[in-house]
Amino acid sequence: MGDYRKSEIIKASIAILIIIIAVFIVFTFGYKNLIEGERKMPFKLSKVTVVSTVEGEENKDKDEKWNLNIFQNNDVYFSIEKNEESDKEDIIQTVVIQNVKVEKSPKLGKIVTFMPNSSEGRLFNNSEETLVEEKLTYRGSSKSDSKTLEIANQGGTAVVRFSIADLGKYISNEDEEIRHDFSLLEKIGVNKEQVDFELSFDLVINLKEESYVTTIKLNLPCEGIEEKGTSSIELNDNFIFRKSKK
Repeated sequence: MGDYRKSEIIKASIAILIIIIAVFIVFTFGYKNLIEGERKMPFKLSKVTVVSTVEGEENKDKDEKWNLNIFQNNDVYFSIEKNEESDKEDIIQTVVIQNVKVEKSPKLGKIVTFMPNSSEGRLFNNSEETLVEEKLTYRGSSKSDSKTLEIANQGGTAVVRFSIADLGKYISNEDEEIRHDFSLLEKIGVNKEQVDFELSFDLVINLKEESYVTTIKLNLPCEGIEEKGTSSIELNDNFIFRKSKK
């Protein structure tokens, strides 16, 4: 009986040891994936470019020479390309920008999101027709065309605009011309500290086989806008993507 019990104890100890090793392997793999993300996904986000400026949208009914609603605009471009580290063949079905959260609000105005303008002319038109309520979706196509919300299914560019609206109006009959840059804010007595804000959002790449998501955080507007009028940054961070349910 004593030998039998010893045998059972040894078997139980070995089983427990195997379970501990298995748990350790799973935990180590999961932790590495959490820190490093998906390294061999078929497509990658190669860079994010942000362009910050200030723009005045003309009021339709006006008597003055200048009657402008002032917006602080931040245009965010996403460059997606094939991942050379991956041997998987796939296509982009959609790219989605969603779950926009204002982490720190500006002291003036309110944050709004705009999609590109589908009509001829400027890429963006800050209007009710181009407001994004919940999410912005780009469909996979043969080529990228922001105005029709299409992105090349083998890699291309998508863009979205995060703006501060309700900053005020610039009304004047004196200026011969104006510049659509930070000088417009100075004309209505607003400085950069009053328009600094932080936001985060998810970028989802939906492929034919799988979906991947990353969370991006931005401090806006870009540094240097006060001195230069318009400023930009290019982010080449190691964006961490994780698999997501389609």
